[in-house]
Amino acid sequence: MPDLLPLFPLPNVVLFPNVFLPLHVFEPRYLAMVTDTLASDRVIGMVLLRPGWENDYEKRPPVYPIACSGVITHVERLPDGRYNIVLRGLERVRIVEEDAGRTYRRAIVESLPEPSISPDDRAAIRSQRSKLEALLAPAVERGLREAQIAPGRSEAAIPAAMPDEDLIHALAQYLDLEPLEKQALLERSGLRTRAESLVELLEMKVLMARIPGLSRLAH
Repeated sequence: MPDLLPLFPLPNVVLFPNVFLPLHVFEPRYLAMVTDTLASDRVIGMVLLRPGWENDYEKRPPVYPIACSGVITHVERLPDGRYNIVLRGLERVRIVEEDAGRTYRRAIVESLPEPSISPDDRAAIRSQRSKLEALLAPAVERGLREAQIAPGRSEAAIPAAMPDEDLIHALAQYLDLEPLEKQALLERSGLRTRAESLVELLEMKVLMARIPGLSRLAH
């Protein structure tokens, strides 16, 4: 981890460990950040802006303290100087102190290692994985019908060989969840807790979808 981690604050993006994230970079300060990072260790931190960021976006609006570092694995520089990049999430970090020495944001951060997984934890995680697969099955089947693919094909299911960690983090990042919901999942300590929270969140969304008017009351 660099002494000062470059930060890329956005209002709607949360990165999870070992998940890939494509980004289009066009703001001058973040173009400078990517250029500097490519000349160094290629590591930046994705961090979520707190609500109300619109009033101070050009400066340094508040961000959530828990972020995720990521390494640039692919880069394309466009003729006008913009970048298309792909990040792979590395690890969760906590922002300790920000530095104002550059046009873009940097911070001193501390790593947040994941707790070790006990045999009991692993069994609980596998149980949560089964619940996730059951919750997502209707959406998978609906997508297959729309794509005119026969149900039961091997590509329909979540790959059994996909590690639990990668599956849970990929679902947390790629599912259509609110940014604050994703941030809450990122802040959970440990894969078991994160998996349980993801299941609870999806079960709540399924319940709200089934009961007319419940989703309006929730807002």
